[in-house]
Amino acid sequence: MKLESKVPEGPLAEKWTKHKFNLKLVNPANKRKYDVIVVGTGLAGASAAASLGELGYNVKAFCFQDSPRRAHSIAAQGGINAAKNYQNDGDSVYRLFYDTIKGGDYRAREGNVYRLAEVSVNIIDQCVAQGVPFAREYGGLLANRSFGGAQVSRTFYARGQTGQQLLLGAYSALNRQIANGKVKMYTRTEMLDVVVVDGKTRGIITRDLVTGKIESHSGHAVLLCTGGYGNVFYLSTNAKGSNVTASWRAHKKGALFGNPCFTQIHPTCIPVSGDHQSKLTLMSESLRNDGRVWVPKTAHKGLKAKEAASIPESDRDYFLERKYPSFGNLVPRDVASRNAKMMCDEGRGVGATGLAVFLDFSDAIKRDGRKTIEAKYGNLFDMYKQITGDNPYEMPMMIFPAVHYTMGGLWVDYNLMTNVPGLYALGEANFSDHGANRLGASALMQGLADGYFVIPYTLGDYLANIGWNDKVGTDHPAFKEAIEAVNARVNKLLSIKGKKTVDEFHRELGLTMWEYCGMSRNEAGLKTAKKKIQELKAEFWSNVDVLGNSNELNMELEKAGRVADFIELGELMVDDALNRAESCGGHFREESQTPDGEALRKDDEFTFASAWEYKGENQPEELHKEELRFENVKLTQRSYK
Repeated sequence: MKLESKVPEGPLAEKWTKHKFNLKLVNPANKRKYDVIVVGTGLAGASAAASLGELGYNVKAFCFQDSPRRAHSIAAQGGINAAKNYQNDGDSVYRLFYDTIKGGDYRAREGNVYRLAEVSVNIIDQCVAQGVPFAREYGGLLANRSFGGAQVSRTFYARGQTGQQLLLGAYSALNRQIANGKVKMYTRTEMLDVVVVDGKTRGIITRDLVTGKIESHSGHAVLLCTGGYGNVFYLSTNAKGSNVTASWRAHKKGALFGNPCFTQIHPTCIPVSGDHQSKLTLMSESLRNDGRVWVPKTAHKGLKAKEAASIPESDRDYFLERKYPSFGNLVPRDVASRNAKMMCDEGRGVGATGLAVFLDFSDAIKRDGRKTIEAKYGNLFDMYKQITGDNPYEMPMMIFPAVHYTMGGLWVDYNLMTNVPGLYALGEANFSDHGANRLGASALMQGLADGYFVIPYTLGDYLANIGWNDKVGTDHPAFKEAIEAVNARVNKLLSIKGKKTVDEFHRELGLTMWEYCGMSRNEAGLKTAKKKIQELKAEFWSNVDVLGNSNELNMELEKAGRVADFIELGELMVDDALNRAESCGGHFREESQTPDGEALRKDDEFTFASAWEYKGENQPEELHKEELRFENVKLTQRSYK
């Protein structure tokens, strides 16, 4: 299989403009003849559905929540990047492009990343027009703050709830189209399969999560906007319902899965406190603008936050500032996470478990005053206090890395289409423009770029080429076969009646993934993980206990299907991590590091995107490689010192 990225030729800054002109158009009168299915209504899905509805297409939008407002996009806190250069501090589209390429450790396509930087400026204008209440400076201009991996301030924000405010803007635009009759919204509905006929995507199979009813929906194209798969680790910052099922069903129908081992560990999360937890809580990276990260220079076992003041300055190691003087506390997430782990591995971690470091605001409060800090981060400080009982205005926060974002996902070309014609993946569901590591405040940027400013052009080209009469109805035998397969899978899960709960299997998978395929990986550990996951899969299908039946609200059944997919995905992640015997970004192979412990790439062997092809049940997947070409940036050892 030959992978064609379809990145247009020509100068980098002209690629997208020329490509848009060369794409075929659907005239306004014909748009109403096309049916488009959008799965997921977070930032990518809501913006895509709203934009396509506004253009005149007939859109069906699906989400498993009771409202698009509950999409996990609301959990994003710190901000959204855009190259507006309001600060007049040297930012530009090219600098945002360069920072993103470098931050991703040179494992992303130049053309895609430049387009992302290019349309970022339009995103802000669109969101302001929708009424998103971005923070503003004294003079009325939109405010910016700094994020990791950049030496300019380009992050627009709405306190610590930027994702929620951006989603409300997209949700308002979506509601307008629902009211206009151009978007039909299906809530509490989960996609369980993709229907492919004659090599083209023709629709999806869904389950009503309230009644259990299995239904078919046909369309000229299907857009998957279903987010990432961080919950393969069980404990993550993702919403508990976030899953990989839509993408995995598509993968099993032929869509290649790109870079599955590229997982982002966020350095600024509330540490694990016990086995009772079902998820972890993110503390925004924006806090590192004013918070200083430190541990004692000598071990102080069980040191509590309220005891931090007793540690004199001379015995404090501000290790990020010490090791990375150019970027300090605002190094990229993968760098900050690995260094926090290193401090704890040395025995200098704090808290009852020793798996935490301090994030201290005492200097910022002395410098700027409590009211200033409260205006910037008040809701985050309140959230931290509610969860931990500690007041971060009076003592440091305790933080530790946790699974956050996944840079892997369905492989897509420049048009955001997978290798299966008519099947698109947007936002975190695709293998992204972030390479091996996402810089902070770029997830919201990519989701909205894909939905508002890319897919309206590229989808039209596909639809114009196939024609409006090239549609398969739900009476086609392929839909019946897909429904039978979905029902068979559901009935099999319900019939096992074993002795272990779904959550027990999920937790066991998560512990294996975190230990062997988490912040650092090595060959021996990955081989151990593969064996454990294969054994876990066999046990799952013989010993899982799923209560209830399929014709009702059944959350255990929902979870069982999702965990079954996570188990299979986990094995592919391990295979991908084994194959990539280099360190890059969030993928840290212990065998490949510099003398001072930084990620060491092997550009002569691994300058490619991995794209895995499903070959059948319990069969090894086949690796395809998309070679990455760098014509505008020089491949260098990434340094933030």
